[in-house]
Amino acid sequence: MKTHDLFRASGVMAIGTILSRITGFVRAILGVAVLGTALLADTYNVANTMPNILYNLLVGGALTAVFVPQLVRSFADHDGGEGFASRLVTTISGILLLLVIVGVIFASSLVHLYAPEFSSPGFEAENQIAIAFTRYCLPQIFFLGLFTMLGQIANARGSFAPLMWAPIANNLVVIAVFSGVLIVQHSLSISTITDSQIQLLGWGTTLGIVVQALILIPVVLRSGIKLKLKFGVEGLGKSFTLAGWTLIYVLISQLGYLVTVNVATTAAVQSSREGLTTGVGFTPFTSAYYIMLLPYSIVTISIVTALLPHLSKLAIEKKVEDVKVQLIRAIRMCGVVTVPSAVALFLFGPLMTEVLYFGISLEDARYIGYVLSALSFGLVAFSINLILIRGFNAFEDTKTQVTSIFVINLISVLFSYIFLSLLPSQYVTIGLGAAFSISYIVGLFITISLLKKHTGKLELRSVGKQHLALFVAALVAMLPFYAISYSLNWTNAHQTTLLGVIHLAFVLVSGGALYLLFAYLFKISEVRAAQEFLSKRLKKSR
Repeated sequence: MKTHDLFRASGVMAIGTILSRITGFVRAILGVAVLGTALLADTYNVANTMPNILYNLLVGGALTAVFVPQLVRSFADHDGGEGFASRLVTTISGILLLLVIVGVIFASSLVHLYAPEFSSPGFEAENQIAIAFTRYCLPQIFFLGLFTMLGQIANARGSFAPLMWAPIANNLVVIAVFSGVLIVQHSLSISTITDSQIQLLGWGTTLGIVVQALILIPVVLRSGIKLKLKFGVEGLGKSFTLAGWTLIYVLISQLGYLVTVNVATTAAVQSSREGLTTGVGFTPFTSAYYIMLLPYSIVTISIVTALLPHLSKLAIEKKVEDVKVQLIRAIRMCGVVTVPSAVALFLFGPLMTEVLYFGISLEDARYIGYVLSALSFGLVAFSINLILIRGFNAFEDTKTQVTSIFVINLISVLFSYIFLSLLPSQYVTIGLGAAFSISYIVGLFITISLLKKHTGKLELRSVGKQHLALFVAALVAMLPFYAISYSLNWTNAHQTTLLGVIHLAFVLVSGGALYLLFAYLFKISEVRAAQEFLSKRLKKSR
């Protein structure tokens, strides 16, 4: 896949991802405006995260890892892959329906598992609200699976954009729900929220996932694959064998996430007992995490999604050197965005969250920013690790990568509990951000070492030099604007929303422009290639 082809394929998805993230930010801002960042918000976010956790734990990761490579292979079948796709969709859908039923029955146990402190004396109301939210959100599991399967079929057929655009509809539905609640009642609390409001928020959030999944049905039909209800597991043996190791991979990952939720909710309950009203638990962590994912989603996921079918073909054809070239190219291209983004998130995290979460107190908004700054250290390593994991998937090796995720989560869990025991409760969630960053930085070296099994030694010296140059360019470009914001007290002053937007736009746009200039002067080939690509596109559009 040529660089310009990769730009073109990933560019369409990046636009969809940007719009998706913009609507996602609006959704998050309204969610915080309705629920705040303290314990009520934690009950909703724990419940709304539960379907994603269970889905990824039991099915989702396996689908993503094995479906595209196996589907690409099935295109050579006499039916063009329709039989394979139909059997897999039918089988997985049945598993997901069963999972929803079991989850609803044992919702109280799930809440106790992920947020045990909600079961402590004095927090009975929080526990019951979390259980109710969980039951209303768990049906999302089925539609998350349907969305993933339909999206992967579209990807395997070379249609990448719909998978990135469908979440926009999801966000719009939930935005409408939050807006409706705000119109009727400005904000909610544990003591004022009613059963009907819990139902509206829970079912409304689930409706967003339903719409997101159903939108992809006509996309798949246009791709030429006609799905039918087809029972049986004929031809799925290899898929389930590959999925077995992926399930172990995801299990380890989700156990690590379980610790994060546990530690964050424990910190929130302890802080509440101490009389602290600022949100310092799971909601600030998820809010910061979603912001950190923005550059990762726009660039890394877009590029990797466009690249994976091509990588799978190269691996099938045993063109190992070409696989190495594509992986290194993807890492370098992603670095152009992820490196300066990491620097910007670290320097301007509190300023960003003050502007984005204008509907809450400055203390709550700034706290999210501090968590964001802690997460920023791991952004680059996190993105590179995803690309390398897709290299394992292209070679249909879901076993070896388990070692990498085990080390990453072991380090994260270790530091999470260290920070819980050593830090004051209000700083524990910031420590969780640091634990995430440390784990992925160390884990990256493990992943690189393991991938040698398939690719031989990856020539990453050029990547290291390029990333160092990008880091220097970003620092030189952004430090002067950080000095300006710090000297003028922009991150600690009570300012109007409009003034905050102006300040944030000034530092990000000016710093970003200066970064691109330095990167161009440093002769970063990907920046020059992007400039040439955009110039050609502009000329064609005239």
